[in-house]
Amino acid sequence: MRVVTGHLPQPLRSDARDNRERILDAARALFATEGLRVPMREVARRAGVGPATLYRRFPTKRELVTEAFTDQLRACRTIVDEGLAHPDPWAGFCLVVEKTCELHARHLGFTEAFMAAYPEAMDFAAARAYSLKSAGELARRAREAGGLRPDFVLDDLILMIMANRGIHALSTAARVAASRRFAALVIQAFRASPEHTRLPPVPRLAPG
Repeated sequence: MRVVTGHLPQPLRSDARDNRERILDAARALFATEGLRVPMREVARRAGVGPATLYRRFPTKRELVTEAFTDQLRACRTIVDEGLAHPDPWAGFCLVVEKTCELHARHLGFTEAFMAAYPEAMDFAAARAYSLKSAGELARRAREAGGLRPDFVLDDLILMIMANRGIHALSTAARVAASRRFAALVIQAFRASPEHTRLPPVPRLAPG
């Protein structure tokens, strides 16, 4: 009988699993409201664990960020897939603009990680490439259908995400409300034939 000498990965003990989830919950909350500049020690403090425990679970901040935003990476893919599946390409394009702005408004750190902060992280690189490629295909369809202005380029979506990231508000709810109004303005700018529709209300915003 052949003896297998390789080591199988061991499941985490319950206390280790609890620590890991507390760390991820704390990281998501801090990254969502304060961005990626939050020190690792602050994440540990919010999670109620020591720095050594944090670094044992996540040796680098890049690993922590990647794991913390797994759901947002999936959401990006879902958004563009939903847009592509819409029978009306222009409506699908508008859906992508609205939901992308809201996703990034709810999770400040995600914008940094998705766009620039961790370009070498393969999960982010693959998600970014897929999202942009799919958005480019949707834009082509919307342009051919006559909904999207003919001079639109994919970099316009990058500008939109960057500008949306600059919204400062007194709360997440206010930031999301401002993002919805911003998305409505963007859609009007992208539309081939100007059509002025009623904009969402203006929330109370913090000074820059």
